[in-house]
Amino acid sequence: MIMKNQQPTERKSPLWRTLLAGVLAAALFSGICASNIMYAQDTYVADALYQHATPQDGQIVLINIDQKSLDALGPFQSWGRALMGDVINTLNQDPQAAPAVIALDVLYVGGSDDPDGDSYLAEACAGSCPVVTACAGTFGSQLVENEDGSFYMNDYALIAYDEPYGELKDATWQGHINSMFDADGVLRHGIWQIDLPDGEEIPSFHRQIYELYCQQTGQEASTVPVTDGNHRYYIPFQGKPGAYSDGYSVIDLLNGEIDPSAYAGKIVLIGPYAAGMQDDFATAIDHAGKMYGIEYQANMIDALIHGQTKREAGRAPQVLAVFVVTLLWALLFANRRLRTAVIGWICTVAGYIGVCVVAYKNGLVLSPLYIPLFVTILFVCSIAFSYLRAALEKRRVTATFQRYVAPEIVAELLKEGSEAAALGGKLCNIAVLFVDIRGFTTMSEILEPEEVVQILNRYLTLTSTCIFENGGTLDKFVGDCTMAFWGAPLPQEDSIYKAVKTAFDMIERSEALQKELEEKFGRTVSFGVGVHYGPAVVGNIGAPNRMDYTAIGDTVNTAARLEANAPGGCIYVSHAVAEALEGRVRFTSLGDTVPLKGKAAGFEVLRAEELLKK
Repeated sequence: MIMKNQQPTERKSPLWRTLLAGVLAAALFSGICASNIMYAQDTYVADALYQHATPQDGQIVLINIDQKSLDALGPFQSWGRALMGDVINTLNQDPQAAPAVIALDVLYVGGSDDPDGDSYLAEACAGSCPVVTACAGTFGSQLVENEDGSFYMNDYALIAYDEPYGELKDATWQGHINSMFDADGVLRHGIWQIDLPDGEEIPSFHRQIYELYCQQTGQEASTVPVTDGNHRYYIPFQGKPGAYSDGYSVIDLLNGEIDPSAYAGKIVLIGPYAAGMQDDFATAIDHAGKMYGIEYQANMIDALIHGQTKREAGRAPQVLAVFVVTLLWALLFANRRLRTAVIGWICTVAGYIGVCVVAYKNGLVLSPLYIPLFVTILFVCSIAFSYLRAALEKRRVTATFQRYVAPEIVAELLKEGSEAAALGGKLCNIAVLFVDIRGFTTMSEILEPEEVVQILNRYLTLTSTCIFENGGTLDKFVGDCTMAFWGAPLPQEDSIYKAVKTAFDMIERSEALQKELEEKFGRTVSFGVGVHYGPAVVGNIGAPNRMDYTAIGDTVNTAARLEANAPGGCIYVSHAVAEALEGRVRFTSLGDTVPLKGKAAGFEVLRAEELLKK
């Protein structure tokens, strides 16, 4: 059945194949996310996206044990505990200008060689505003026995605990200064509390300070971060290294060079602030710069005061999100045009990053790397696949048409892509040419078969060359007959003239071969040509595994009838052709004296005599 005006459809992968590929890709990506093998890369991106400094309100003051103090007072190991007692007394010398809370980020474990100095420091703390002193736990792996007698390895076991000596412990509040470093050595997580074997809970240093500060200022200590089973939580840094330090040092305080108004009613943190004291580390907010311990504590206190706690999204929901999003985009990227794919990629990546930022501002930490990375991989793969598919389609279209069509037309067809090679036809106006060899059958009776084939090939080469030179489409060879048409598979300007000119070219170029045959065999042959113009169905006709690019319809049949009646060396055309080329080609009308099979009486036939002008 002839299908008129059939629109070509875009070749697409079968749905099941696209779906299978999408599921496999989504499973691979979600597996990578679940395995956490890209944790370092993900956290690096998260640090850059989330960790940004915020303005400080000045409620936290650092008194630094810095190089200036060490130069003036000697190495820290030589400082007696009485010296820190002097620091505490100096801060409290004016009760009206005393700090709200003082925190000593220094471990004072066990008695020293100066019992009087130990007592002096404890007494200074007892007579002071609230003072928080540091304690620390040591964690490691330990074999633990269950109630049922089985054993398991606890990699987060508390194997040692250091706290201030007795007098100082009784005079102060304690908070642990343990930190939680990631595998890359960057500080991103804190420890809200540690549990002692006897069941006592030791709060973190900054938590203890925050709660005491709220008591002193009449506020409610309502900020509590979301922690995991080991009391670990995400740190939202508020300032980079140096953000909380005003350059105050211990020696400046002891020399009376710090105005009490600078720390009155505020939190005062005292601790190491010199590189040689080995209390600095890389943090999520600045991988390159080192942050001192009291700066880390200041960051966490500030975050608690302003309610800036964050909760990390669970791994399972994020793995599910990766699977769903990558599956969706694997399906959407398939068989999509480049522009659609680019827009989809940009919207997804930018949109997800925007979601991450908004979620972070609302307290939820999402992994920012996986979805943008995997969608980008899918996008790049889709582009690469599209180029590969285009190359294959180019080869397929070229293979389909290069046997029939002039090279310049093949080049144009390649721009259309696979639609040009699709099974089906479309109705269009074309100029059709048939040419046959007159006298060939008689000559073949006296020639050897090899000679017959050689002569036939030379004539068919001649006709096909003339067709291609004039931009025609070679439809088929049927014995010693050649069929061609113009105006398809692409519309052509002046298609009727090109068809008639091709006929004249064939007649002219055959003369040399005719002379050669006359001299060699005493016989010759000639061309009879027929040209008609009108509507026909053109396309790949047949079955998917065997098709021919051809034209069918009455126009084709009429051109064939004209050729069948044309004597050797003559070109017969229809009235439609002569009318279109009036003034450009000289014709002689034969009226209806040439009866065409299947045509009613009165069908005018004309003989093309001469090309006048283009």
